[in-house]
Amino acid sequence: MRLALGTIPFGTTVDEATSFAILDRFVEGGGTIVDTSNNYPFWQVGATGDESEVTVGRWLASRGVRDRVVISTKCGARPTVPGDLTLASAEGLSAGTIRTATEGSLRRLGVDAIDVYWAHVEDRSVPLDETVEAFGRLVDEGKVREVGASNHPAWRVERARQVALAGGRARYAHLQMRHSYLRPRPGVRLPEGGHVQVGEETLDYVRSEPDLTLWVYTSLLAGAYTSKPLPEQYDHPGTTRRLAALDEVAREVGATRNQVVLAWLRAQGIIPIVGASAVAQIEELLAEVTLDDELRARLDAPA
Repeated sequence: MRLALGTIPFGTTVDEATSFAILDRFVEGGGTIVDTSNNYPFWQVGATGDESEVTVGRWLASRGVRDRVVISTKCGARPTVPGDLTLASAEGLSAGTIRTATEGSLRRLGVDAIDVYWAHVEDRSVPLDETVEAFGRLVDEGKVREVGASNHPAWRVERARQVALAGGRARYAHLQMRHSYLRPRPGVRLPEGGHVQVGEETLDYVRSEPDLTLWVYTSLLAGAYTSKPLPEQYDHPGTTRRLAALDEVAREVGATRNQVVLAWLRAQGIIPIVGASAVAQIEELLAEVTLDDELRARLDAPA
């Protein structure tokens, strides 16, 4: 199942018992990918950034399902100043930082290796070859199986991949960005710090690279398709036209808006990352909805 469970609130706003129940149902329903980070959710007052990884680690230890789950986690965006709720003091992507961050994540998750390890945000203060070398060494040592870049522009990812190729190191095989069926106004500044929106250039780049997989977060716009108002950044005529097409297709296939959005993303080879704060939400997300070429074309038609 090409679907990843996002675990940002696990261990904080979603308590451990509920987190475990959500993870249990996700795996029972065929889910295999669990996405976390070494800084989730540092922006919550009183949180350290350990909470999500620690909760996932405790669940793995208690359930004995390590061989059934792909663990995805990240480094580079953890604040180095206690109490900093911004990215102003982010740890960055130096070789030493990556090494230390990896050991911390392995310890909190209670695993011997991380399946997909991400450079969470860009760090242009560090030479790209240093970052690429550091990730490559982790793969060579077996502490990390595959590497990816999150919130990086396509040209930086391509440059890093070429550096890795020239040096005989593991190349970024995954790219993680913000993306959904509805899109914000072109050029708008997103209020969420660190979020980088997928654009046409990124989509074209990923389509041209068979060994590069796109993962997308905020894939369901934090509930805005169903229960919350759309963010102001999505208030434009294209949204109205796309919602009309979405509702039409959803009625025809007997699915919810969320289910059609996820099916639309997966049909393009994209892995959506979805969050849940209750087990009931997982039931909707696990439903398999198939879109034929004609339905996809209707969804793609509105600008």
